[in-house]
Amino acid sequence: MTAGPDKLGLIAGNGRFPFLLLDAARAHGTEVVVAAIKEETDPEMNQCAATDAGVRVHWLSLGELSRLIETFQKEGVSRAVMAGQVKHKQIFSSIRPDWRLAKLLLSLRTRNTDMLLGAVAKVLGDEGIELISSTSYLEPLLAKPGVLTARAPNENEQRDIAYGCQIAQAIAGYDIGQTVVIASQACVAIEAMEGTDAAIERAGALMKTLDDQASTLERSLTVVKVAKPKQDLRFDVPVIGAKTIETMQHAQATCLALEAGKTLIFDLDKVVELANRCGIAIVAAENP
Repeated sequence: MTAGPDKLGLIAGNGRFPFLLLDAARAHGTEVVVAAIKEETDPEMNQCAATDAGVRVHWLSLGELSRLIETFQKEGVSRAVMAGQVKHKQIFSSIRPDWRLAKLLLSLRTRNTDMLLGAVAKVLGDEGIELISSTSYLEPLLAKPGVLTARAPNENEQRDIAYGCQIAQAIAGYDIGQTVVIASQACVAIEAMEGTDAAIERAGALMKTLDDQASTLERSLTVVKVAKPKQDLRFDVPVIGAKTIETMQHAQATCLALEAGKTLIFDLDKVVELANRCGIAIVAAENP
């Protein structure tokens, strides 16, 4: 297939992110070649190719870096974007690397996701495939500064946000995670390889085990999610959606603080409607 000037490669992880980016790219008249990850991408991606002649889907296993490069080169792709999560534990436990990725893994100084994905981006670049920002085509979905819900954070939640931002920025700087869960200025959970929703669930489960009589912590939880100090928007951009709010409701979390301009909100109207119904406050700040 001959490449057009606006052809885009999409490395698709899980969730709705790849579909939103695909729709936005197609709305701009861009042809899209999807590299769908067998272990992560929703099988619904095949429907996109079946109903849109401007979309081609190739299924690859996680770890097939050489095949990814060959696929994009054969399709004439010179720009690519990563969209959708690939679970951290999947990267470091379930991956079966081909020779090219195995060589890359052996060269890494540390085994964090930024180091790995940055190295993959360099390999792609060396092969003539530029990895561009994962917010490309989706800038309108970036969180705007201000209170996004009917209810603003109360005084206790504001104190938790201030404390949580300090902790979240520190762990983000070490590429551990980007989310912390706080109660009464105490850190209840820190996100690691399990991801944001699992960290919130863990915080909720832990709070339920506390003795009501003995505990000095408020029962409500505040979730703080930030970008890394030197966030590379080509991958791992902070994202929230309706599932985040549903997880917070189940965990009895009452407030969510985000970094404006660096966090994507999927289905904003649905997120705000659900948060208002649950009494959850959402606030975005440029420098939380």
